[in-house]
Amino acid sequence: MPSLRFEVVDVFTDRPYAGNPLAVVRNEEAELTGAAMQAIAGEFHLSETVFTLPPTTPEADYRVRIFTPAVELPFAGHPSVGAAWVLARAGAIRHGDVVQECGAGLLPVTVDAEGARVTGGRPEIGDDLDVALLAAATGLSAEDDLDGAALPGIAAAGVPFGFLLVNPDAVARAVPEPETISALGLTGLVVASVSGDATRVHLRMFGAGVGVDEDPATGSAAVALGVYLTDRGLLPPDGDSAFTVAQGAEIGRPSRLDVEVRAEGGRVVRTTVRGGVAAVSRGELTALP
Repeated sequence: MPSLRFEVVDVFTDRPYAGNPLAVVRNEEAELTGAAMQAIAGEFHLSETVFTLPPTTPEADYRVRIFTPAVELPFAGHPSVGAAWVLARAGAIRHGDVVQECGAGLLPVTVDAEGARVTGGRPEIGDDLDVALLAAATGLSAEDDLDGAALPGIAAAGVPFGFLLVNPDAVARAVPEPETISALGLTGLVVASVSGDATRVHLRMFGAGVGVDEDPATGSAAVALGVYLTDRGLLPPDGDSAFTVAQGAEIGRPSRLDVEVRAEGGRVVRTTVRGGVAAVSRGELTALP
């Protein structure tokens, strides 16, 4: 029976045992089905497992498929950052500018010895969300805990998230109600506090609908947040802006995500997120589904 190499790395951190753990499975030769990949992701039971594959187009340097313990995602930030770093360190791709093929399309990635920066998928704004419903879904008070700077709503830069802005002390007090969050039909619900100058964000991401109760660091949510904040007028309507996200401390996995946003005429045209990567372990899958 063929075997597969894997590495476990921590992403959006500069040290092991912080950030978001990720299993990177080198699947360039084995012909695994999607069901087999999903089973392996369930075995690792991390927030995401990424499989590296040969690209299907000459425009890409490599391809990835990304799985939570429950579903496949077209795009996610920490698997994209971690996979690029692992492949570059192994010599499978070069350091510098490369192109990742994934379910969200062809995405530019810049990888170096410390980590990588990945471009988000297509920026999109969705519907507004009900304030009272989201307050109930997070155990917060609609009268006392919410930040009135922006109505809650849906935004995406590859995959859709719901966003609820709250006061700084409310982020840590949020207690998610999984069934209500799952019923939203989104990748996850983000509870976030944004500094007055919109350069610092403290957030938590609850993803019960995709099998992740709380994620330590969510690159896809961070870039989607840039889309949401621009739409709500909290980031400039034109030019480049940047903010830093702190996430994961509440579950013992402190993480840092550095986001850049480019807007034209009030609409986001490009997002990126950067994070560091730390190696933790490597091994071999000796039994395949």
